[in-house]
Amino acid sequence: MNRALTAGLVLLGVAGAGAVLGLLLVAPAGSPPAASDTPTPPPRPSAPPPAPDEADTAAVAVLARAIVDAIARHDSAAFGKLTCRPQTAEALAGLQRTWDAAGPVTAKLAAPPELRGESATAKVHVEAAGGTKDTPFPLHKENGRWCVPG
Repeated sequence: MNRALTAGLVLLGVAGAGAVLGLLLVAPAGSPPAASDTPTPPPRPSAPPPAPDEADTAAVAVLARAIVDAIARHDSAAFGKLTCRPQTAEALAGLQRTWDAAGPVTAKLAAPPELRGESATAKVHVEAAGGTKDTPFPLHKENGRWCVPG
């Protein structure tokens, strides 16, 4: 490499370092330091969530099974008892009409319910003459009771 190019690169490096040092010295107190080329280490992963309580796991499994049974039997009144809020007679009648129009169905849990603190999801697989559908039912623990929101 020729001497002129080497000297130019050294001067450029010194000037760059001087500019960064100058910014650090002139920066007002309390302001964050200038960004550097050194990568910041990634944040440490947080602790894994606590394992679900056995009682909650059992309660969610019972609720999920009751949802499946209500759908398979076309029992809107039974389904209405699984919700967190009382359902109107009109809403339950509408659900009953929909289920009656669907004809015979089979329903089962597509997978074990997923529990996350005071919420969970039960995915229900339904097969009928019109096709199949997997529906995730959100579940919530309210006042110590697991239920279907809505």
